[in-house]
Amino acid sequence: MAGQGGPQKPLIAERRYGKKQTQPKAQPAAKPKAQAARRRATKPARKGGIVMRLFRWCVGLIFGAAWRAAAVVALILGVSTYYFYAQLPDVTALLDGRTRGSVTMLDRDSKVFAWRGETFGGQITAQNVSPYLRDAIIATEDRRFYRHFGVSPRGIASAVAINLREGRGPFSGNGGSTITQQVAKLLCLGVEYDPKIWSTEAKYENDCRSGGLTRKIKEIPYALAMEAKYSKNDILTIYLNRAYLGAGARGFEAAAQRYFGISAANVNPQQAAMLAGLLKAPTRYAPTNNLERSQQRGSMVLALMREQDFITQEQWQQARDNPATLSEAAQKRAGGYFADWVMDDMPDFLSNDTTEDVVIHTTLDQRIQADAEAAMQEIFTNKVKAGSEAEAAIVVMSSDGAVRAMVGGRATKVSGAFNRATMAVRQPGSSFKPFIYAAAMDMGMTPDTIVEDTPLTINVPGSGPWSPRNYTREYRGPITLTEALTHSVNTAAVRVQEEVGRDAVRKVAEDFGFGHDLAQGPALALGVSESTLIDMTGAYAGILNGGSSVKPYGLTELRLKGDTQPLFGAGGGIGERVISEEAARELIYMMHSVVENGSGRRARLDGHEVAGKTGTTQSARDAWFIGFTGDYVTGVWMGYDDNRPLTGVTGGGLPADIWHEVMARVEKGREPVPLPMADPSEWRGQAPAYGGETYSSGDLPHGTVQPGDVKIGPAPEPAGDPIERVLRDVLGGLLGN
Repeated sequence: MAGQGGPQKPLIAERRYGKKQTQPKAQPAAKPKAQAARRRATKPARKGGIVMRLFRWCVGLIFGAAWRAAAVVALILGVSTYYFYAQLPDVTALLDGRTRGSVTMLDRDSKVFAWRGETFGGQITAQNVSPYLRDAIIATEDRRFYRHFGVSPRGIASAVAINLREGRGPFSGNGGSTITQQVAKLLCLGVEYDPKIWSTEAKYENDCRSGGLTRKIKEIPYALAMEAKYSKNDILTIYLNRAYLGAGARGFEAAAQRYFGISAANVNPQQAAMLAGLLKAPTRYAPTNNLERSQQRGSMVLALMREQDFITQEQWQQARDNPATLSEAAQKRAGGYFADWVMDDMPDFLSNDTTEDVVIHTTLDQRIQADAEAAMQEIFTNKVKAGSEAEAAIVVMSSDGAVRAMVGGRATKVSGAFNRATMAVRQPGSSFKPFIYAAAMDMGMTPDTIVEDTPLTINVPGSGPWSPRNYTREYRGPITLTEALTHSVNTAAVRVQEEVGRDAVRKVAEDFGFGHDLAQGPALALGVSESTLIDMTGAYAGILNGGSSVKPYGLTELRLKGDTQPLFGAGGGIGERVISEEAARELIYMMHSVVENGSGRRARLDGHEVAGKTGTTQSARDAWFIGFTGDYVTGVWMGYDDNRPLTGVTGGGLPADIWHEVMARVEKGREPVPLPMADPSEWRGQAPAYGGETYSSGDLPHGTVQPGDVKIGPAPEPAGDPIERVLRDVLGGLLGN
């Protein structure tokens, strides 16, 4: 058999035909030169083989290291992704991510006029939101949202190129983040706020939204985990509810309500484009800050929507030609000073630091608020020198202290600004005098009681002689108390005060709500003590309501959102009686004369009875007019923040003009309500009831003004030429304070 030892037998063909023997051809002997050339030719071949082997070895080494590194990265990425996946809660737990609550303020008609904190309008989903809004967000933020796996290498590379081209760092500016990665930022990669790590929530949020390579790397597994855990619509739903959109609005539902007064489910293409445009820079593009800038940004978003066929050519043209505008409430931005005042008057845990959503019903009347703001702008535009830094404040309230409007300065669209209506403590000047006459009326004097308008000097212990002077430097002799108040006669006011007693005057002023320390000396009568506009206006409200004290208030009810039972009720209102109703009615009669015949003429209102009092302090540093109709009490203050003197301004001038402009608007179309004032027939012809008892006169040295210097008796008949008397009254009214 074949394969066994021994010689093999020849094949049959070989036996038949014989085996052909082939002999190799003889090769000529190689020449020495040719052999040398072949040796030289073989050397590079051996060298090339070494390089190739070295190259293959390096490639293999790199490839081996690369796939091992890739395996390690994949392992780390997989473990990280699984870790985040296991930590992610149900999607509904991620929709409201605020660390603080909000305060929503409603006016007297239960209409929203102000928000504080971060408002959350309610949960919305990618399915029930307006399709225009969903498309606007996709077109602007992540056009491949429904096609990628959470991270877009193409988007990141494009963003890096743009940043480098514009001279920034590769991860500064444009980040190339997908919507999923942006949601990862909004969720702060699952890290909750801890005050031990971050001193403020702002620092926490800044840290969560910081860029950089490290942050980008951390976002990748978190984004992948979300893509694995949630559907695309779930991720978009989180985004719709957690994105900050300016003006304290957290989420698109809150923003739609804040800016347009409608739900995010009902926005049209131009409104959707404006909202989506806010994502780039919420504060900068907020329409309440700059509507034109916000509209321009919205126009860019509309162009992207058209480019990606989310809207038709006709829809694009219609939306472009009719850009979104703010709702009426958002345009007004009414009551910023009022809202701040209400917030400051509440406990912090239910206002500035609340963790709940609080709803506050208030006394604000948005129509009156708008009237007050417009009136101030009207006077400063047309009657105040351009460039003047003078300021003013206005308070309008009902006779029970319910504040209907508040303007704390010339800048009306503000929040958190210095409120001159409640914070500025200034001297009221002659607007303090009604409290002197209130005490006098309550003690039995009448508007016709006679007082001397002649020079007097009072020796003040520790200070020496003090002599009050009238604004006109003229003296009228015997005059009635009505005349004394009408023309703001200083000497008469001091005499009445010294007759009834300073303690009595101080008590009446304090009981009416004059909330600051009152002067002890005789200058008390001239309004040298300090007060705020809201306290002074509240004190005048006590006169209008018949003589009872008033605590100004703005809150009528506070409750948690969704609750039916309030936590608080009204924080103010009518208090204890201060003077008799008869005394209040007589005082109103005298104050009505101030407007009809005296220093307050410029506050007259056609068809309406008005009572009030002017006030101008030393060197005209403060000018006041506070007055009322049968409906409302309104106070106006004017001055400089640095206490400089006003030039050519008295309480009967620009403050009375502002008061008139406010109340002319407020009372327009309203049926006139008569003032609750006394009729002169009620006291004329009667014997004076005042018995001459004196209070707090022990500090009057002998030989100066003494009790009894105020003459009590019926009014004398006017003496002298009637024409001369009329001229004196008119000029005195124009020049008085």
